[in-house]
Amino acid sequence: MSLATIVPAPRSPLTTTPPVPTHDLPKLDRQQLRAEQQRTLDTPRRRYSIAAKLLFVGMDLLYGRKRSLSKFRVLEIVARVPYQTWETVTYKQITRRHRHPLDIRRMWDRVLEFRAQQDNEQWHLMIIDELVGQGCGNGAGKKESRIWYDVLPRLIAFGYWHFAWLLYALKPQWSHRLNADFEDHAEHEYALLVAENPQWETTAYASELSADYGTFASLSDLFRQIGHDERLHKQESEQHL
Repeated sequence: MSLATIVPAPRSPLTTTPPVPTHDLPKLDRQQLRAEQQRTLDTPRRRYSIAAKLLFVGMDLLYGRKRSLSKFRVLEIVARVPYQTWETVTYKQITRRHRHPLDIRRMWDRVLEFRAQQDNEQWHLMIIDELVGQGCGNGAGKKESRIWYDVLPRLIAFGYWHFAWLLYALKPQWSHRLNADFEDHAEHEYALLVAENPQWETTAYASELSADYGTFASLSDLFRQIGHDERLHKQESEQHL
């Protein structure tokens, strides 16, 4: 008598791995960039909170109302702060929820979102920092004060970090609302910056340092893309309100 060979049936996995979310922001072509800039100019600003208004007034008092790349550089130093705060707080929440894997996975996806947002803001800072170093933009040729443009922005970012942390710890929606206001302000300011500098339409932009961010036909298109990034950051914060 021969024994039949028993081949075990393949086992199907009990669970499927959830798809990894992507937080890469889209890069637009020149026609799309022009259309989105005009859309920003035609869209009213958000109704800013008192905290946001105080922040914007303070920046104008310290660095003037005129839009210059040096001032935008300071704004980008501050812009990364909320995302760093949220990532730190969420990591602590993950530690406290270590017995709840579904909660951990949800919070981990948010960590990835916050990290991608701060990395995008870091690109903005690198790009503007390089342009300021090359003497580009309003105030070209002027030497920046190290205290005014290096030390003071760090102090502002330090205070903003703790304020954003406090809001997020008390009620995350408050911190997200402040950030939505900040990003809305940045979106409109970049759109106005491009409108005020028509000569940038024919100013070529090329950078080996920031080539991974994207390639653009002109400085105007570069800042239109940055402004569009800010709108998407605003919308991401609005989703958490």
